[in-house]
Amino acid sequence: MSNVQIETITRKQLSYESDLYIDVRSPAEFAEYRLPGAVNLPLFTNEERAKIGTIYKQQSREAAIEAGVAIYAPKWPDFFAKAKELQQQAPDKRMVVYCWRGGMRSKTVAATLALLGIECYQLEGGIRTFRQYVQQSLAEQAEKERDFVVIAGHTGTRKTEILSRLAEKGFPVVDLEGLAGHRGSVFGHIGLAQKSQKQFEYELMARLQELNDSSYLIIEAESRRIGHIVLPEFIIEGKKRGTRVELVYPFWKRVEHIYNTYQPEQYASEIWEAVEKIKKYVTPQLYKEFELLREQGDYRKMFAALLEFYYDPRYAHAAKQYSSTAEVLEYSEVDTAVEKLIALIEQWQRQSLPR
Repeated sequence: MSNVQIETITRKQLSYESDLYIDVRSPAEFAEYRLPGAVNLPLFTNEERAKIGTIYKQQSREAAIEAGVAIYAPKWPDFFAKAKELQQQAPDKRMVVYCWRGGMRSKTVAATLALLGIECYQLEGGIRTFRQYVQQSLAEQAEKERDFVVIAGHTGTRKTEILSRLAEKGFPVVDLEGLAGHRGSVFGHIGLAQKSQKQFEYELMARLQELNDSSYLIIEAESRRIGHIVLPEFIIEGKKRGTRVELVYPFWKRVEHIYNTYQPEQYASEIWEAVEKIKKYVTPQLYKEFELLREQGDYRKMFAALLEFYYDPRYAHAAKQYSSTAEVLEYSEVDTAVEKLIALIEQWQRQSLPR
């Protein structure tokens, strides 16, 4: 194995279009963060990786290597078969193997595949080098002088749908909630798979690079956190100084939209768990009403009460942070909101958005 020549590749030499990425880290590591389009062929399960790590800390590096070999060796035939199948499915793509630091896991796989005739490359420095690139790129994006159009509005005003329509029409939308996999409230995780901070920052970087030539960005008026995701400071500052549009949508249409979004028939237990989390922020009488409505299965009334007595007052308080006034946009249909927004944005573009 020591005589096998391992071809290496740097982060700058990667090509998303012509590379096939093989991530040999554990499923948990892969789920947290990965290269675009990567396929996970883990050497170890989450539990096996934890076991080897314990051996490394409590015994020695040599003992950890021996334990790793003992776990990995029986898996090799299946691993090789999967790698060969991937190569056959994408014969024109360059196979790039990586782990976290470009260490023993990816080196072992790359050397063994090369020994068995599968041409592949090991990513120097592992995915950590890509992570450093993301952080550097975001720092560069933070230095760009851009205007912001900030779409605000009470919970349930269909802001995400409106932003999506604008993006489809080519406007420079950065859907922060979509990138985070979370809708921003205590209920925001329901029915979604929230992304890690690292994955969010990569996807944010990729979107900003797509919009690199745009003089302005359109974002939703988010708080500093979306679930467990922390927004970069330049996004928060852009929100504070941006040109704001306040969406106004009929109350009961907001309720209906929330009902359709959170699907209580499927996610009743998750909805109630979220209600429990805000129990200390509502009056005992309101909490009892929630309990009764839950027993009755009347989630529309529950959502209406949540809006009236919890979310709307909190939104009114948060809106006081802005020193400037917003352009108010009333609508009862999403198509109307999109048309009015486009007209406003085009008007501001003609006047040059204020910096």
